[in-house]
Amino acid sequence: MLRFSLAKGMHAFAARAAMTQHVRFMSTQMFDKILVANRGEIACRVMKTAKKMGIKTVAVYSTADESKIGSITQMDTTLHGLKVIFCFGWFLCTAARHVRMADEAVCVGPPPSAQSYLDIEAIIGAMKQTGAQAVHPGYGFLSENAQFCKRLQEEGLTFIGPDPFAIKAMGDKIESKKLAEDAKVNIIPGHMGLIETPEDAVEIAKSVGYPVMIKASAGGGGKGMRIAWNDEQTVEGE
Repeated sequence: MLRFSLAKGMHAFAARAAMTQHVRFMSTQMFDKILVANRGEIACRVMKTAKKMGIKTVAVYSTADESKIGSITQMDTTLHGLKVIFCFGWFLCTAARHVRMADEAVCVGPPPSAQSYLDIEAIIGAMKQTGAQAVHPGYGFLSENAQFCKRLQEEGLTFIGPDPFAIKAMGDKIESKKLAEDAKVNIIPGHMGLIETPEDAVEIAKSVGYPVMIKASAGGGGKGMRIAWNDEQTVEGE
């Protein structure tokens, strides 16, 4: 049974506002070199901005994103007075765009993300190898991993984003809402506890007043947010 928190709006946004005192922005400290712990368009956008700011970037990549170059043999000949060039050999497969865009790149493991982009020690090793002072996580991957942020602090490295406390607090929607309330931030009316059964959900929804939003307090298994306008929809959303 998934445990859900009910609210009449996006209470997570209010909770995030309460955490602003814990966020360290990049503007407070300039770095000479940062590592971007992501790939694809996400990493490219970070690198593009860093370049405009005069900051060197380091890319990380799995073996699936590296370039593969084979030998190519060239032969010249003349045919009917025209010089003809024949090329024989393997094709060229260039590295991923984010790898080519960075000033430096380090391979952190095989294709599975758990063994490369999500490997905390491999990322830290790449930072030490290249002298990167900070890491920008982009979003997804390690961006919401409090343990990763903590390990960086232990190594004297900087995480460009929230600190471990903020990441952990925002991981649970109920706890983040309580935190926002304690910080005197206006929050959307709703239920502040766990809901164990569909029957409980219906009773709470009635007390809050329809329509209500149903949201998993933590991982919701891909259900996302559901809007319920009546008892039947509340049960289905639960």
